[in-house]
Formats: sequence, structure tokens, C-alpha cells
Amino acid sequence: MKDILVHVDGSERSRDRMRIALDLALRQGARLTALFAQTERHRISAVARRPSENLDRAAEAAAAAFADVCGATGAVARWWQLPHGEPDFLVSEVSLCARYFDLVVVGQAEAGISPVPDDLVEQVVLRGGCPVLVIPYVGNHADLGRRILVAWNASPEASRAIHAALPLLADAAAVTVLSVLPPGGGAPQVSGCPPVDIIDHLSTWGIAAQGEHLPNEHIGKMDMLLSRAFDLGADLLVMGAHGHDGFSLLHSSATQHLLRHMTLPVLMAH
Repeated sequence: MKDILVHVDGSERSRDRMRIALDLALRQGARLTALFAQTERHRISAVARRPSENLDRAAEAAAAAFADVCGATGAVARWWQLPHGEPDFLVSEVSLCARYFDLVVVGQAEAGISPVPDDLVEQVVLRGGCPVLVIPYVGNHADLGRRILVAWNASPEASRAIHAALPLLADAAAVTVLSVLPPGGGAPQVSGCPPVDIIDHLSTWGIAAQGEHLPNEHIGKMDMLLSRAFDLGADLLVMGAHGHDGFSLLHSSATQHLLRHMTLPVLMAH
């Protein structure tokens, strides 16, 4: 994890995102790039695809905040901004930029008052091609990654998420891998296959993860997952952004539910 992108805008929570991304960059010895992208509220400017005075002022304030946050930390940091804020262009360009980084840090949309399109996070997760760390719009999430919960269902997406998170998992004080039991109970088995085990794989990285299983009940798995994260005092959730069983985040109400009700930062990979 050597190249991190953080999305910034004119919201109050933007500075918190900068601090979190900076902390990760310093811990990983990574370069940090801030990308300013905000929806243009001035209709004529949006149609003309040029920034209004308000958008320019918001970008200048965000750039000053980023310089202040980085300060004398010695971080390798740089500033980017989109040339205008037409919504479709914004979503497309942030998703494109994400493909050139190891990790993208974005903020959970706050319904009705978000300075970016409501589906920005979901679109970057699905179209960005790299892991995405989503920070909730409430709470203090400094120094995240000390107690990590991994949602595991052996899907390609879950595998991409857990491998993207390996640098954080290796530094964590506690790691719990949570799976859903198959219908009928009993530990999950892959019939006729070698004895694959994600806990065993993590041990090769020196990660002493603990495994847990949740019952396959007819209640929302996303709610069960968030509830267990709270019980464990987890400060980061790692999971795939698409799946076929167990913990699934399809491009559907499941994705939207988690992104709207998340209570801790979530690192996703698609």
C-alpha cells in the first residue's frame, strides 16, 4: 500500500478524511494524493462545465485545509482537483482516478446534504478497480485498524479485500474473521477440495486471526455483521463488495443498506 488517494470536498467531515488518510500514508510509508471533487450547485456553470466562484472558493479552502493537515509531518503529499463539478463527470473521473492507486479513501454520503452525488461511493467501489475505504460521517475514527473484523465468504471479492488489507491486518492488535454457517449448521466445507483455510493463510503473514461463525438466519446479514463489529469493538471492517452467499454486497439494497447504516470504517473490494 504505497499510493493512497483521498477524496476531499467542502464538507465539515472532509478534514477528518484527510487526517485518516494521512495517518495511513505515514504508517505505510505511502504517497498521499488529495483529489478535490464537489458537485456544482450553480446550474449554468454545471451545464457549461466550468467552475462557479463558490466552487472555486470551496476548492481553495479544501486545499488550504489539506496543506494544514499535512503540515510538517514529512508526508509525501500532492493536491489534485477536478476542473468542474458536473455530477456525471465527477463520478466518472473519481472512478477513473481510483484505478491508479492502491487504496481510495472516501466519505459516507450524508443523505440530502452531501456535496457529491449520493451514489459516488457505490460507483467508486464498483467501477474504481481498487480497494475503497469508506469513512462514516459520524464518530471519531482516528488510528483505525487496531481491531479489525473481516467478513469472509470465500468469494473472489472477499479474497481481493482481505489481500488488499494485509498491510493493515499485519499491524492490527486483533483480527477476527467472521463467516456465515451454511444452511443446516456445521462448519463450512469445500467438498472434494484441499483443506483451504483463510486463518491458516493469514498465519503465513504472522497474523494470529481468530475465526467465528454466525448462524445462517433469516435476518439481515449486514445488520448481524455491524452488530458483531460493535460487540468486538472493531474499528475497521474488511469485506468484498460483491458475492453470492454469506456476506454479499450486490449492486442492490444490500450495498445501499450497509453504506447508509455503517457504524465503522469499511474497506471494500469489488
